Amino acid sequence: MELIVTIFNETLARPLFNLLVWVYNIIPGHDLGIAIIVVTVLLRIILYPLSDKALKSQKILQDLQPKIKELQKKCKTKEEQAKVTMEFYKQYKINPFSGCLPILIQLPLLIALYRVFLTGLDPHSLDSLYSFVVSPGELNPMFLGLLNLSEPSHFLAILAGASQFLQAKTAFQQKKDTPKSAVPDFSTSMSKSMIYMMPLFMVFIAWNLPAGLSLYWVVTMLFSLGQQVVVNRKSYAGNIKHNK
Repeated sequence: MELIVTIFNETLARPLFNLLVWVYNIIPGHDLGIAIIVVTVLLRIILYPLSDKALKSQKILQDLQPKIKELQKKCKTKEEQAKVTMEFYKQYKINPFSGCLPILIQLPLLIALYRVFLTGLDPHSLDSLYSFVVSPGELNPMFLGLLNLSEPSHFLAILAGASQFLQAKTAFQQKKDTPKSAVPDFSTSMSKSMIYMMPLFMVFIAWNLPAGLSLYWVVTMLFSLGQQVVVNRKSYAGNIKHNK
């Protein structure tokens, strides 16, 4: 277990901490909040290809919902509906859980950033800086001189939940031509549940955690929201091929 923690720290937590300090050093005013925003945007750009693929797969699944509903209408039992739906996914090479990928990608980053904010503001943590990263002596946790990012912020926690809800609502919006009377499949039901469960969960975990994590999540969700809006403007279902 100790080996796993060490590997995690050296491959993710320590590099993120060094990146954060490096950005903190070069930005005017040495504002930790601005540094977090810059680092978050950089991470989102690096992860863009993975998240873009996941969002497009999710959009394809939504675009094909009318076809899935029509197939389900012909079934007499829920077992038949589930079987037909899974066969349809297999035929079109669709992963119904692709919408969860962006969230799963974020989990290691959240854990790493939690460790950064848990110990990163301690002056002794600066000893873990790489040789090419200049130590600032100490990190000022104030954001714009108003908010201490080392302490919990209920405002940012609620804002994190609200941004999560807005992004999820945009991601899982139902097409107008999708039959509402059809029995929803498992992935659709799960997606709708995530719209309300994830924001509440985010507020719950962010309520007592350092505000820097909440700020990271707000910026992440706003970036994802913009990316989602771009994806939603197109239809990708017509470009996929199915197995015969």
